[in-house]
Amino acid sequence: MSTETELRERLCMWGKSLFDRRLTSGSSGNISLRLGDGFLMTPTNSCLGLLDPARLSKLDGNGRHLSGDEPSKEVPLHMAFYASRPASGAVVHLHSACATAWSCRADLDPADVFPPLTPYVLMRAGRVPLLPYADPGSEEIASAVRAAAASASAVLLANHGPVVAGASLDAAVYAAEEVEEIAKLALLLDGRPVRHLPEDAVARLLDRAKQASLGLSSRG
Repeated sequence: MSTETELRERLCMWGKSLFDRRLTSGSSGNISLRLGDGFLMTPTNSCLGLLDPARLSKLDGNGRHLSGDEPSKEVPLHMAFYASRPASGAVVHLHSACATAWSCRADLDPADVFPPLTPYVLMRAGRVPLLPYADPGSEEIASAVRAAAASASAVLLANHGPVVAGASLDAAVYAAEEVEEIAKLALLLDGRPVRHLPEDAVARLLDRAKQASLGLSSRG
């Protein structure tokens, strides 16, 4: 099992990776992970590309700030995911361009925002519902996440961006990347004739995603 020091360094490594690949910008986005005695979270107004392991926010099991810099205002959103999905080891919230652009569309199915174009988002994240717009950091977002996360490991916040939980930090990051990729593909193919995955394949992939979200499978 990784030590807290190792987890701090890994969170910062992934933050820099996401920032360097322009999956988040400025001081947008936030990441948290579960510890044995609470949680680590990126600080408020921090750039994911410039995180300091020693200054990460440490929270207790109820999300109260214990040490480090002040946490992101999105603590309620992250805690809602952990409360609804106890097997989650990490939560990643990005403002990645394509997924955020897709979240602004007025014609999305709120129960399943992405067409079944490729296996990968289904394997990593399952179906992705759309949650109504609410101001960042608000209890309204947390309430909507609590309701949706019981059956979804990833959600798209309307006019805001994706939030993804995973059994581990790596798993949450990989799933967030796949959400961005499916949004990019959907935008590229918008308005063109498209061949979707067969329904039986979708069912198999969704079952695989469910197992992965419970930490029962880590194979790519």
